Amino acid sequence: MTNKIKEPSLDVVGIGNAIVDVLTKTDDSILERLSLEKGSMNLIDENKANELYKITTNRIQRSGGSVANSLACVAQLGGKAAFIGRVRNDNLGEIFTEEISTTGTIFKTPPSSVGPSTARCLIFVTPDAQRTMCTYLGASVLLEPKDLDLSAVREAKILYLEGYLWDNPAAKNAFIKAAEIAKNADRKVALSLSDSFCVSRHRESFIELVEDYIDILFANEDELTSLYETSNLNIAIEKVKRKCELAAITIGEKGSILISNGKEITIDPFIIGKAIDTTGAGDLYAGGFLKGISDGMNPVISAKIGSICAGQIVTQLGSRSSTDLLNLISSNLKI
Repeated sequence: MTNKIKEPSLDVVGIGNAIVDVLTKTDDSILERLSLEKGSMNLIDENKANELYKITTNRIQRSGGSVANSLACVAQLGGKAAFIGRVRNDNLGEIFTEEISTTGTIFKTPPSSVGPSTARCLIFVTPDAQRTMCTYLGASVLLEPKDLDLSAVREAKILYLEGYLWDNPAAKNAFIKAAEIAKNADRKVALSLSDSFCVSRHRESFIELVEDYIDILFANEDELTSLYETSNLNIAIEKVKRKCELAAITIGEKGSILISNGKEITIDPFIIGKAIDTTGAGDLYAGGFLKGISDGMNPVISAKIGSICAGQIVTQLGSRSSTDLLNLISSNLKI
């Protein structure tokens, strides 16, 4: 008797940093006073995180982290999504758990009772829509293989991995284990390269991961060129064509480039209003794209769904859409 592969009950399961996003509107003078370079992402310790938290005003506090944002988008689009990530049993851990659950995303990873506090990202948004981030990773990077909900990994059509977690050896081992389980269950595995500095720290192992496990790759221009150590995006694209079935490279206000079965397709940006905050644009693009693929749509339509989700999210503060994305997609795409 042959073992039949069970039909998946989830669309996407993701593994990533469980971070509480703390957004606040500010101006350039505050960034200068704090010696922060506009548009930068800075890793900070817990003392600095507490210091910055105290000076933030009009806070919006939401569950965050790149993959968590993408999964919340999948859920808002009517998909079945589950997130695996580590929080501490503290106030911010409760905020993360409650808020991500309200999006419809399943989150069952038990909180840690020891070790560092829940991760947070202080996001300073200036009037030009630039976001300057100060991130304390805290408990999020302490994810281990034993934290994996293996049933969720087997039950999802797509496993989505966050490159940021590669900094921690235990989390890296959890990634590999999850990818192996997904592959054995005949599922797709997707990866976000997350950050060009992250790529430069782990280039060789990222290249190995992409070649051995990854079916769908998400990256921006800087991340992809860093992966292949070139300043020429076209050279990087030619290399990734030979490694991935699907790749989506976001190029900011110019939209994105889709790589599908060795072909290169330009996807136009979706502009519906003035950009006021770019937080989560890439995450929402990935979420929309993954929802399309999990529904069996072709890659071009999936990329357009991602573009619509990203185009909407930049018109508001934060990475949870205040607009019904399904209605937006149905009114702008003939599916």
